[in-house]
Amino acid sequence: MPPDSQPAAPPAPELPPLSASATPGLLELFVAFARMSLAGFGGVLVWARRSIVDQHRWMTADEFNETFALCHFLPGPNIVNLSVVFGSRFRGIPGGIAAFAGLVGPPVVIVTILAGLYARYGEIDALGRILAGVSCVAVGLLLAVVARMMMPLIRKRDPVGLLILTAVFIAIGLLRLPLPAVLLVAIPLSIAITFMMRRRVAA
Repeated sequence: MPPDSQPAAPPAPELPPLSASATPGLLELFVAFARMSLAGFGGVLVWARRSIVDQHRWMTADEFNETFALCHFLPGPNIVNLSVVFGSRFRGIPGGIAAFAGLVGPPVVIVTILAGLYARYGEIDALGRILAGVSCVAVGLLLAVVARMMMPLIRKRDPVGLLILTAVFIAIGLLRLPLPAVLLVAIPLSIAITFMMRRRVAA
């Protein structure tokens, strides 16, 4: 070996992407979604995103947004759809069942107990004030997670996406237009615009 030559340094190991962490098992899926349902009683979306994206790093923020957007267009509650889609992605049908059971199992037990207590003590004024306070907290948590889910879109500085988001919010939130009618217009429009923009970039 010539004196000037030095052995080449080994290539730096490539860091796995955020969503490439260890695949969760069936029990881990059940426990994770059970913890979400218990921590986020009445507002699981906040805790679902925190658990899936921030804690376990099973999805990136963009992947979570895309998956949750898909769940909006499936029949049934969005967060329940998310549990089935997410569990099926990693462990197939058994994974979907495990995540679904973890999400709905503990709340069903708790709600059954609370329903009996409310039927007996629901007329107490203090209980009504407590429930009013809890509803305010739930709204605050929902607004917080909506703001966090918007951050990837804001970082991309996608004017078309932000424009469609604003238009849908105005149509549904302010003008009170029917949700199915808004979606029938917004979905094809957003897909067409995205297709045209990608085609222009490719050209």
